[in-house]
Amino acid sequence: MSHLLLGLLAILIGYLLGSIPFAYIVTKLKKGIDIRQLDPTHNVGAASVMRQVGKREGIIAGAGDAAKGAASVLIALAFQLSEPWVLAAGFAAVIGHGFPIYIRLRGGQGMATLVGIYLVLSPWAALTFLALMGIILLFLRNIFLSLVVAGPTTPLFVWLYGGSILLIAFSMFIVVYMVLRNYRGFVQFKEARLSNPLKRHKDG
Repeated sequence: MSHLLLGLLAILIGYLLGSIPFAYIVTKLKKGIDIRQLDPTHNVGAASVMRQVGKREGIIAGAGDAAKGAASVLIALAFQLSEPWVLAAGFAAVIGHGFPIYIRLRGGQGMATLVGIYLVLSPWAALTFLALMGIILLFLRNIFLSLVVAGPTTPLFVWLYGGSILLIAFSMFIVVYMVLRNYRGFVQFKEARLSNPLKRHKDG
């Protein structure tokens, strides 16, 4: 198979993997309801599950979302594709998460999926970003605002840990994409403070 066809196949696989709605599945199994109906943000993501279902279920959903991001780039790498194709396959997973074909194109933000991608392509940058995001989240209690503050540091971390020029440029693009993708949540102030909802919604 030609490099072009392999690249297109990797993108398709990335999108289909990204479309797997782990937050939707976990919530359906636990509560029997669509997470988009349960959470005021209507977001199909780990944060919504953590708020409305439980911390354990949120972690499971987040791990699933990260795994599909990692798998998308690992498959592209297994195809021995060039870096642009690998990044395109990863971004296809992010698009799949945001616009999943399995649940009528209404998905989530793609944060955990991106983490999975970076854990493969620049693991130390991913871990540093997660640590910084966690610290900021402790103070702001708002996922979107934490992303706005921490997100622009991603290209810097990729550069510091020896990432390629293309990966740095991709990281800059991702920052812009994530801010635009989540702007509505900022305007409506729907992104949640994690502490109070977790106290209100307990497993059982």
